[in-house]
Amino acid sequence: MIVRSKAPLRLGLAGGGSDVSPYSDLYGGNVLNATINLAAYCSIEPLHQPVMRVNAADAGVRTEVSLGTGPVNSGALLIDGVYNRVIRDYGPIPSPGFSITTYNDAPAGSGLGTSSTMVVCILKCFAEWMGIPLGDYELARLAYEIERKDLLLAGGKQDQYAAAFGGFNFMEFLPSDMVIVNPLRIKDWIISELEGSMLLYFTGRSRFGADIIAEQQKATRSGEGKAVEAMHRIKQSAIDMKLALLQGDMARFASILGQAWEDKKKMAGAITNPMIQEAFDVAMGAGAISGKVSGAGGGGFMMIMVPPEHRVAVIEALSKLPGKVVPFQFTDKGAVAWKL
Repeated sequence: MIVRSKAPLRLGLAGGGSDVSPYSDLYGGNVLNATINLAAYCSIEPLHQPVMRVNAADAGVRTEVSLGTGPVNSGALLIDGVYNRVIRDYGPIPSPGFSITTYNDAPAGSGLGTSSTMVVCILKCFAEWMGIPLGDYELARLAYEIERKDLLLAGGKQDQYAAAFGGFNFMEFLPSDMVIVNPLRIKDWIISELEGSMLLYFTGRSRFGADIIAEQQKATRSGEGKAVEAMHRIKQSAIDMKLALLQGDMARFASILGQAWEDKKKMAGAITNPMIQEAFDVAMGAGAISGKVSGAGGGGFMMIMVPPEHRVAVIEALSKLPGKVVPFQFTDKGAVAWKL
């Protein structure tokens, strides 16, 4: 028997950062995101030997460790975190040992929620294998606790819920880690228009957002006026963009996206850099109208809004830079698992 799972990556359309504590605890957060047809993958195969064989292509780890009664430390941080939490909360695995393989369609630090999505994916695979009845909220909440509380990795809350639920979602983040996911019913023609009007551009450079997030958290704790006011506007942009999206108003959608990027740049110094600015300048010069970086910033993927009539010209202009345009489509499927 082999158990497999898959979880979708997401685009952070608006409100990103307002899901990060302490802002979400003090003021509440709103985020609009959507999952795309890039994903994280996991496979588990039971073994008769008491070992864990790890092939984590996404983390660059290939190793084997013995399994006993205590926690494991294979060097594959996300796999270790999920395994140790599952064993602690739900008891022993169904076989003496197992092999586990993970990989991702996008590199770590790309701004598409790769790490959190991978945690959801691994957890979904273990839940399928062990018969653990986790609903979407339970799956996302446990993945969040593993990543943020067990492993102490910096970040927000939106990625785990996006990966678990899938689709276009307006999310509310309240004190005490309470999360409300509101799935949006977007008409097919609006999704098609958005796909035709948005380019996903990989800058060619991954970034690790812990330092950016830490600076954002420091600004919130200190009550630094400009940063907190900017985050208030970012939070409001999720509400405004939700309405524009439901109405199919791409001009308004693009305008909100661009203003949210200007506000986001006020949150931390490393959010933008000359490489990102050059890509924006080139795209705008070829006909794009707005854009922003997905995720914490500093690199990774950029979402660029362009009238479909100028799409080819913008792609050709960006092709002269080190990065690349990555084709994508939106998907409404959340994390899934199955047995072979």
